[in-house]
Amino acid sequence: MLKHLQNGRVDGVLISISSKTVKKDHLKELKQNGLPLVFFDRVCDEIQTAKVTTDDYESGYKATQHLIERQCKTIAYLLVSKNLSIGINRMQGYLDALKNNNIKVDSKLIVNGSNDKDRNFLLIEKLLKTDSRPDGLFASVEHLAVTSYHVCNHLKLSIPREVKIISFSNLETAPLLNPSLTTITQPAFNIGKEAAAILFRALTKKQFTLPDNKIILPSTLVPRDSTALL
Repeated sequence: MLKHLQNGRVDGVLISISSKTVKKDHLKELKQNGLPLVFFDRVCDEIQTAKVTTDDYESGYKATQHLIERQCKTIAYLLVSKNLSIGINRMQGYLDALKNNNIKVDSKLIVNGSNDKDRNFLLIEKLLKTDSRPDGLFASVEHLAVTSYHVCNHLKLSIPREVKIISFSNLETAPLLNPSLTTITQPAFNIGKEAAAILFRALTKKQFTLPDNKIILPSTLVPRDSTALL
């Protein structure tokens, strides 16, 4: 697809990489051929160009700290991909929050999910059926949080009495879930607007080599019933 775009069909590219992206050669080739490239949200740090993202590390730390303040002792982290900068940064925030609160890091509580809903269901079900069942779940992406709701319903586990859940999410339905989902809400609209503005400025100035600059926009923690103290 990117090779097709390079044949004079576009003046620039805004891109958020896939969770399945491992090799980056096609992206490097795009930049080497002089096509302006701006990453947003899911960025490729090894390519020097403009990037617009959110404060993933700080938000990961804040989400974990929120669960700790809600008296969670055993907190699991649900990861969608180890290849993405957002997953790595959010997980590092999770790990540092545990360490700073003298909570031992347990690798068994870090679940590497995918885009396969059935597989994710089985992984989360296995996690919640262990003797050392976590009392807090931090989902790095929203579809893992929704699957966690399904698993809790299947196992007849009460949210938030037995398991508290927080997730990165821009779901408009988050307040309507039962119980309503506590979220780290990203400034999705502003990320897109800023990324487009950078690209348009580059095209206007004929500045086809964009500087290696990262703009970080803050996310917001919105407490709801899924992490309430009862």
